[in-house]
Amino acid sequence: MQIDLDRSLAERLGEQISDGIHQALVDGLGMDPTDKFQIFRTHAPGEIVFDPGYNGVDRRQLVSIQILMVHMYDVTTKYAMFDQIAKRLEEIGIRPDDLLISIVENGFEDWYAGKSRS
Repeated sequence: MQIDLDRSLAERLGEQISDGIHQALVDGLGMDPTDKFQIFRTHAPGEIVFDPGYNGVDRRQLVSIQILMVHMYDVTTKYAMFDQIAKRLEEIGIRPDDLLISIVENGFEDWYAGKSRS
């Protein structure tokens, strides 16, 4: 998973953002709690460019979350996961309108996580 956000937001809430997203994946997808791999990419002012009104929302900042996962979940499950992430981050002060969440999917054969496939 890659999370792009303003550096000051990461400094203030990075650990809470990490925990909130991870717990949403555990709860929403039934993911193993030890399956936590996150890359925070922090940015200085002016490095994240976005349209504040795109898709009819009132966007004040942008937190972009890209989730890499195996193609195995249905649309309803993915939408529920999006809602879980938005809810958990809203609890720590990040507005749902400020989120952009996307999924990149591939197959089981496309992964190596530090041990043999045999």
